[in-house]
Amino acid sequence: MAHPTKEQITQALTAVIDPELRRSIVELGMVRSIVVGDRGEVEVVVSLTTPGCPIRSHFQQAVIGQVSPLEGVSGVTVEFDVLSNEEKGRLQQTLGRQRLPQGALAQVKNIVCVASGKGGVGKSTMTANLAATLAAEGNTSGALDCDVYGYSIPRMLGVNRKPEVNGERKIVPVEGPAGVKVMSIGFFLEDNAAVVWRGPMLHKAIQQFLEDVDWGELDYLLLDLPPGTGDVSMTLAQLLPQAKVLVVTTPQPAAQSVARRAAEMAGKVDLELLGVIENMSPFTSPDGQRFAIFGEGGGQLLADELDVPLIGKVPLSETLREHADAGVPLVLSSPDAPAAQAIRDAARGIVAATPQELPVMQAAPAAAAAQAPIGGTELPVVQ
Repeated sequence: MAHPTKEQITQALTAVIDPELRRSIVELGMVRSIVVGDRGEVEVVVSLTTPGCPIRSHFQQAVIGQVSPLEGVSGVTVEFDVLSNEEKGRLQQTLGRQRLPQGALAQVKNIVCVASGKGGVGKSTMTANLAATLAAEGNTSGALDCDVYGYSIPRMLGVNRKPEVNGERKIVPVEGPAGVKVMSIGFFLEDNAAVVWRGPMLHKAIQQFLEDVDWGELDYLLLDLPPGTGDVSMTLAQLLPQAKVLVVTTPQPAAQSVARRAAEMAGKVDLELLGVIENMSPFTSPDGQRFAIFGEGGGQLLADELDVPLIGKVPLSETLREHADAGVPLVLSSPDAPAAQAIRDAARGIVAATPQELPVMQAAPAAAAAQAPIGGTELPVVQ
């Protein structure tokens, strides 16, 4: 049986209409790619205007409905990515519109993925304390626990209640004592229940956390990624092409070489590297002795190799661990502790590396200008 051509599939997709823009996804340039397999399986990639597009399921069902009846099609898979800023600009010009439809993450200014190549480097502790610091310094912040198998962000931020659903059927993230909006798979499971999922289920869960959660206006949304460079990392790259990656490592060479893989993952999926944080750095005891339990220099070496800034060196700290277990971020309870000061400096490094809206200077009111006294010497008039 002959398989359909890409031209035939494209023609069928002209019947898929964007309900907000009222044109077909073909006319809008939203069909990124079409692949036809040897057995008639068809994969269509649709580019959305925003990662939190609330009508994603509409496109998925419509594409399957239009392509499946074609002769020779054995199955249809629909994947999504997001239009680049340049592509959005061209689309706005085509439509003659100032703005495109916005989704659940439309009001989130900066998305930072906190990643590591391996577990045990304190990535979740950094995420929780960085989010708490950003909130304490006047930024609205949120923390999304993407480490589905090892979720710990709710505990570290002192959140122990389940989220609610608002009138628009969106999940409302729980705001903890630190002023951080929190979302985690842990809210939907029995206490300490194990998550036994395959890749597609992970993809769907992360997708829902990004699309079906009412994050509202946020200056920063920090994503605590699982160790490694697997399914979750690729899903986030697909859904959040504007996100930046912050790599956490320890000073030892073994951790530094593994953390490089997380950076390489970011490069392969075109995510921008924000910088490196070295956790468990050498510390000085009260009697003045200096201890480098995990070695030293690995964070700076990694930052130099990646050509990004080392935005923080957080000393190994027992109190940092204790406060994380207790759900009270060290940066809030003991802001003068060496580890807390280092995390605060790292948070300020994140702010410095992310775009900020500058204030717009306003002209003085005409009335005020008219009342101002006029000084100076009167000049003679030439006749």
